[in-house]
Order: sequence, then C-alpha cells, then structure tokens
Amino acid sequence: MFKKTRALTAAVVVAAAPRLLLAADAPAAAPPAPAVPGWADTITAWGLTASGYVAASYYVNSGYPGGSFNPPDGEILGLPIHQFDVQHHTFQLDQAGFQLAYQPKAGFGALIDVMAGEDARILHMAEDGNDNTVDIRQAYIQYAGGPLTIIAGKYVTLAGAEVINPTLNTNFSRSLLFFASEPLTHTGVRATWALSDTFSLIGGVNNGWNTTSTSFGSKTGEVGLAWTPNKTFSLTTQAYFGKFSPSLDADRTLVDVVATYNVTSALTLILNFDYDNQDSPEPGGKSVSWNGAAFYVNYAFSDQWRASLRIEYVDDTDGFVSGVQQTFKEGTLTIGYDPVKNFELRAEFRYDKAEQQVFLKSQPVGESGIGYADNLSQFALQGVYKFASM
Repeated sequence: MFKKTRALTAAVVVAAAPRLLLAADAPAAAPPAPAVPGWADTITAWGLTASGYVAASYYVNSGYPGGSFNPPDGEILGLPIHQFDVQHHTFQLDQAGFQLAYQPKAGFGALIDVMAGEDARILHMAEDGNDNTVDIRQAYIQYAGGPLTIIAGKYVTLAGAEVINPTLNTNFSRSLLFFASEPLTHTGVRATWALSDTFSLIGGVNNGWNTTSTSFGSKTGEVGLAWTPNKTFSLTTQAYFGKFSPSLDADRTLVDVVATYNVTSALTLILNFDYDNQDSPEPGGKSVSWNGAAFYVNYAFSDQWRASLRIEYVDDTDGFVSGVQQTFKEGTLTIGYDPVKNFELRAEFRYDKAEQQVFLKSQPVGESGIGYADNLSQFALQGVYKFASM
C-alpha cells in the first residue's frame, strides 16, 4: 500500500512539472497603475480647503415681505421685513457659493468666498447699489502667529446668530434682527487674540456697514469677546460704533449678544439680543434707538429629521425701522429632512405680526386700492446641497 502511494505521488509530480516550469518562465504580472489623484486630493496636498453649496427655493406668501417700489414718486410701499425672501410668489436660486482657503496655523494665508443668485443681488445692492447677481462675500489676507490672527480685506460681520450662508442656518428665512439691526459684511482689518482655549478678544476697524469702499475718514470700530467654557455653553458679545454709511453723516452703535446652550446632543437653545442707537444726521437732532431679541429651539429627532422654532420681536421705540412707534414680531417653524448626507430639504411656515397696518398686501403698480395689513404669512420649500474637499 505504501509503495502504491509513493508511485501515485511521483506520477502527479511528473505530470505537473511542465506546468510548473511554464509558470516559472512566465513574466511576473505587472503592478497596478497608480491611481490618478482627484481634485480633492490635489487641493488637500497643497494645504487648501474648498467647499461649496447650492440653495434653491419656492415660497408663497400673503403679501410683499420686501415691500414694493412705486415708480411715480420713488416711494417704498409697505414695510420690508425679510432680507432675502422678498418676493411674492416665486421659484428662486437663493445662493450658489464657493469658498477656497489657505489658512495655516502660522504664517500668511488667504480666503476667497464667492456667491451668486438672488441673495447675492440683494447683498450687492446693500453694498454699492449695483444690481449684480454675483458678489464676493469675503476676500481677505490672513496672518496667524501664536494666539494672534489678523485678517485684512472683506469679511462677514461678528453680529447675530444667523449668517448669509444658508447651510449654516437652521431656518430658510432670516430673522427680523438680521434685517433691521445687524450689518452683513465689513471691509477693513480685524484682529483676534486667543487668551486661552476658551476665551478670545476681537478688535477691528472697518469702512462701515456693508460698505466695500468709502471716501470719508471716519470709520466703524468693532470689539468683541467669545467665551466657550465647555461643550455645553458659549457666549459671544460684540459692539459696533462709528459712522456706518457713506451716504449718511451719522454714527450708529450696535450691541449684540448671542448665547448658545446645548441642553443635550439633540436639543440646542439660542438667544440673540440687539440694541441699536443712531445719531441724528441733523445738528441738534434727536438720536433714535430700537432693540430686539430672537429665541431659537433646535431639536434633532434623528440623523435625518430635525425642527427649528424661532420666536422674536423688534421694539421700534422711535419709529425708525418701521416708520411708526410699535413692536412687531414673528414666529417661524422649519422642518429639515436629510435623505442623504450632503442634501437637506426644508419646509417652513412663518408668521409676522405688527401693531400697525404696515405690511403691503396688494400690488400697487398699475392697480388701485392698495391694501395693507398688520400681519403677513409665508410658506417655503428649500433644497440645499453642499460639498467640501475635506
């Protein structure tokens, strides 16, 4: 039996020998070709970061949240209370934004942030009066050294709980404070000094509010502090003071406070308070002031579903904002759904209420019987897609 096994083994080896020799003589398989780096890999290798987004919406309302311009006498009819969603019934490209930055922890860097769409047109109008649907929201040079960071150029404001970029907000529409009480962008120099991991001081000098260039010497100063003692709570306080507009010879002061409390990983509470005061442009004239607050409740039901409730008021103490002494307020509920990581669908209902009939309800141009009301309601749908290289 043992001899038969040895004979069988020898036969198998002899039969396989030609194949083994052929395999030994065959050239080795070529290694796989190296992968061609994509644009994200190239940007990362250079130390750059790139991000962008597209936001589009459809909204319908019971009046004209942006007011209406009356050509015969140039009068604005109705109280403008919304910042970007200013039309009556419309499909709208809100924003398409792209940001490219090189911001090392030490040394020089730079950032450029460009946006296009209807929101860019409104921002551009606020800055220089030109009707342009493309705007450079931010473009600045940066120097970082130790705890000090300095930027010079154009950048977004420190004030407010909400920002221009829709991906960083929890609601579709912007707050009353965002429209009536806070600047959007500044051009100048800003320095941030990190005194510790939890506390920073900020100071800067700017051309004004939403002003890219001026021909006057008086500027707007900004000071601020940011305190984040832990992951649960954060507080920022900032103030702006000085001449805010190249067309109006008056000083304006804004004190802005934003407090954020993360109750749980799913529930966040935010409080934003503003106090504004503006000197009269006329010698010996009376200054005017107004104040307001916005309270936010943000809750995540799951990784895909969330809700954001905003309640706020503006006390127009001297009738400067709305044209009459009154308090007007609004409530907004937004539901967000993320079917995939980079896309969110938002559905929002908003209701604005004033003590006086200041909201335009019917189109004045070419029609008689202009109507006003003390309330305005709006329903909106918005889709937001975003991407980033890192």
